Amino acid sequence: MTALIALFFLLREHWAHLAGSWAYLLLLACPLMHLFHGHGGHGGHHGHGSSAPGTKDH
Repeated sequence: MTALIALFFLLREHWAHLAGSWAYLLLLACPLMHLFHGHGGHGGHHGHGSSAPGTKDH
């Protein structure tokens, strides 16, 4: 709870500095999320031996 209160006052004091850079931070977050997400959402990667029992891997 103390950290949350400290974060609130820190953001309150420095909001003017942060408000001008939100667009840049959002644009920076897109490639960083793509790099560090693990590439799990690209439509599935077949052929890794994770097929259901009774089916063949192609």
